[in-house]
Order: sequence, then structure tokens, then C-alpha cells
Amino acid sequence: MSTPETTAAPVRVAPWPRWPEHGEPERRRLAEVLDGGMWNGIDAPAVTAFEREFAERLATRHVITCANGTVSLEIALAALGIGAGDEVIVPPYTFLATASAVLGLNALPVFADITPDTYCIDPAAVEAAIGPRTRAVIAVHLAGHPADLDALGEICTRHGIALIEDAAHAHGSSWRDRPVGGFGAFGSWSFQGSKNLTSGEGGALSANDDELAGIARELRNCGRVEGGAWYDHQRFGGNWRITAFQAALLSAGLERLPAQFARREACAARLDAELSDVDGIRPLARDPRATGHAHHLYLFRYSPSAFGGRSVEEFCAALRRHGIPASRGYPLPLYRQPVFARQRFDLLATGWDPGHPPTRYDRIDLPVCERACAESVWLPHHVLLAEPDEMADVATAIRTVATTSS
Repeated sequence: MSTPETTAAPVRVAPWPRWPEHGEPERRRLAEVLDGGMWNGIDAPAVTAFEREFAERLATRHVITCANGTVSLEIALAALGIGAGDEVIVPPYTFLATASAVLGLNALPVFADITPDTYCIDPAAVEAAIGPRTRAVIAVHLAGHPADLDALGEICTRHGIALIEDAAHAHGSSWRDRPVGGFGAFGSWSFQGSKNLTSGEGGALSANDDELAGIARELRNCGRVEGGAWYDHQRFGGNWRITAFQAALLSAGLERLPAQFARREACAARLDAELSDVDGIRPLARDPRATGHAHHLYLFRYSPSAFGGRSVEEFCAALRRHGIPASRGYPLPLYRQPVFARQRFDLLATGWDPGHPPTRYDRIDLPVCERACAESVWLPHHVLLAEPDEMADVATAIRTVATTSS
């Protein structure tokens, strides 16, 4: 049966900006690689140039490119010597790789809840989850909003454990006017096709410690010592290199990034204002110390009661009918994913007490994350590449859905 909403004309009919953006800078750099003949991913000028350019942008001593943003986390953990029997604290509201990378090293992910205002990992929950087997914390800069690097850095230093920044969403983000990716032992980056800086696939690590960076370079290059013989393998690594073609796309993307970043910040601010008085919609908060927010996603909370009890899935579907590419995001916490919930790992998932039996992943209940999965709506970052005035279409569509839901 048709409803007023399904028969009404969509609010937005014009296309949103296309992603990824590309043009003459990409064509020129790709042609240079093609004609230059250095296509491999170690000593090719395009690769070393991008690593230098990205390190300068991040104000770090090193950038080590690699195959993707999952293996970058694995390399970081391996470079820190993390392995069987070790625990790594991770948030449950994130992509699978943040936790599966830990399993890939035979270590155990320990889930700590998120904050209700930013959905980043909660420092208080991290503190409570630290036990004698804890070796590291992976803090995700979710949607581009930096995690609380002040509190997390202090906790990790005090307990003698490593901080790894999962910055897959955070190209251009900053904390207290300092780029993210250089606060911990490593920053981990993704250049997958949806990311704000992309080469289709690819990843990188940023680091300031020369020794750790050297180990990471060896691990991503089949365990070869940098500058050593081709058949001299000192560590158990892998072929996790990128190609010169990917590096060429990334260097061109770096040229575009400042203007794109500024546009996303302006559009996000406009959306915050447009949605501030819409009943049942609450944009996520922004910590004033987050001086740069990449807005890989624009997140807001949705209250079904303000929309006639319509579920978040129905709400997102209605917005899509009005030309707004909304999705509900992570539908359940990572610990409820079958890869975790169906396993029986010998760990305490929220802290460590020698007098208490191991906690199974399927028995975890982290309430803030559970609520985030139930009420969150995402808009992709390419929407924020439109003109700020166009954000009114998003607010109009939401108000239209609210009217037809009552």
C-alpha cells in the first residue's frame, strides 16, 4: 500500500559529489610511473615520495606504506612484539579489522566500551580493562573524531603499554592542533576505496620511533633488513607492499585533501546547525580539543519515538528514497559478530581477576556500544563535499520523513 511519503517527490534529485574525485593530477602522476618503469613498491620514486609527503603532513619521522589498513595493524602489533597470551584493548564500535588484527597475532582482543558523546573508546573503560597480560590499546578515531589522546596517552604511559592509533577514518584530523597518527607508538592508516584519502586499496603506518619504524619496514618487505641483500630474511614478515601506481594516486590525493577537508568541516558545521532543532535527531558531540575532524562519516543519533516508532532501518530507507544516502552503520557490537561470539577464548573480556573464570565474548554487554548500534545513522563523507547550502536538503528530508511518520 502506498503512503504519502512513497508517492511524494524526493527531496533531493541532484546527484551528490562523486567519490573518489580524480582528474589531471592523477593522470599525470600515473603516466609518470607508467613511463618511468619503476612500478614496484619499495624503492620506486613514487612510493618514497608519498611516504615522505605523508610523513611531513603528519609531522612524524616515518611513514611505512603497506597493502591495506588491516595488515598495517598487524604489522604494528608484530613490531611491538605482541603475540600469543597477550591482550590488546580495543573498542567494540569499529570495523572488524581493529580486533581481528589482534587475533591474527594469536593475541586476544579485550573490548572496552565507548563514550556516549563521540563513540570513541572510553579511557575509564580502558583503565578498568587493563590486566597483567595487557600489552597495548588500539584507539579508533571514529568517523574522523580523535579519541581522547590526552587521557589514553597518560594511561598507557603509566601502565607501560603501547598506544596504537587506528586512524583509518582520520585523514587530516588533529588533536590540540597536532595531526593524529603521531601520539602513539604507531598510527595506522587505510587507503581503501571509501576512505578520505584513497588509492582503491592500501595502508600505512606512521611512527616517530626509528627502531619500531625499521622493524615495520622489514615486516612489510618479507622480513628483509632495509638496505640488505634481497635473499636475506631476518624476520618473519610478508609481501605487504603497495605499488608505485597506488602511491601516485595517493600523492595526488594529498594535493586535494586540504580543500576537501575544509569543505567537509564547513558542511558538517552546517548540518549540526540544520539538525539542532529537529526532534529525535542528535548529532554527535565534538570535543573542543579535536581541532581537526576529518568527517569520514557524519553520525547522528535517531530516536524512533519521534518518528512514529519507525525503526532505524525504515528511517534510513525513507531517507534514501528522498535522495539522502543514509545507513545505520555498525548494526551490532564486534563481540556479537559470529567470529567472536561463537568462539571460546581463554580470556577475561573486561579486565582480569585471577579468582574469576574467563568471560566469553557472547556474554559481554557494553551498554553504550549497544545503544550506539541501535540508534546511529551514518552519512558518507562525499555528501559533505557538496556546497554547505545543500545540507539543507538533508534536514528537509528528515523533517519530511518525520511529518509522514506522525
